[in-house]
Amino acid sequence: MNLELFEPEAHENVLPCDGVVKDYGLILDTQQSQQYLDYFLKNLAWQHDEVFLHGQYYKTERQVVWYGDDNYQYHYSGMAKQAHVWNPALYRLKQHIEKLTGHAYNSCLANLYENGTQAVGWHSDDEPSLVSPQDQEVVIASLSLGAIRKFSFKHKWKTEKVDLLLHSGQLIVMQGQTQYYWKHMLAKSTRVIEPRVNLTFRYFHPHS
Repeated sequence: MNLELFEPEAHENVLPCDGVVKDYGLILDTQQSQQYLDYFLKNLAWQHDEVFLHGQYYKTERQVVWYGDDNYQYHYSGMAKQAHVWNPALYRLKQHIEKLTGHAYNSCLANLYENGTQAVGWHSDDEPSLVSPQDQEVVIASLSLGAIRKFSFKHKWKTEKVDLLLHSGQLIVMQGQTQYYWKHMLAKSTRVIEPRVNLTFRYFHPHS
């Protein structure tokens, strides 16, 4: 059975414990998803990501760009990213997702994977600047556009693992203590030859 042929269904929580990942299913239809993909591929300020890991500097094949309400400086993987002023279409999409999820976002880290050879390894988005001082929660809304890709979660201290096939137009929201207890990754696939854009809307706490 080819699960890629079936549209994803909404789930309140895809994790078995210690966190919440809400799957909203498809929030955009096929035409809307393709229009957004085509527009963002051409109009976002993509550049290859730069990371500093284990004492070494790397430039990744994956491309990224960060947008925000202000010229925030976001630090991860040993490097600093400067926020761009919102792209108008991206900002309207942010507002739509805020209404759907009931959460506010003041920034978006966008990722471009040109094909299945480009991926990202196991990690947690647990930087102090993403953690709410009030409830110690991290909320990240992740919208997929383009190629269907396998996205996985694994618990940091237990044996639980969850795999998802993320479709174009599908929205998931990682919240609660997910980043504390779980890691996530995007797997490589030699079968995927089309691009995927992943928009991760976040609330950035600049003084954390």
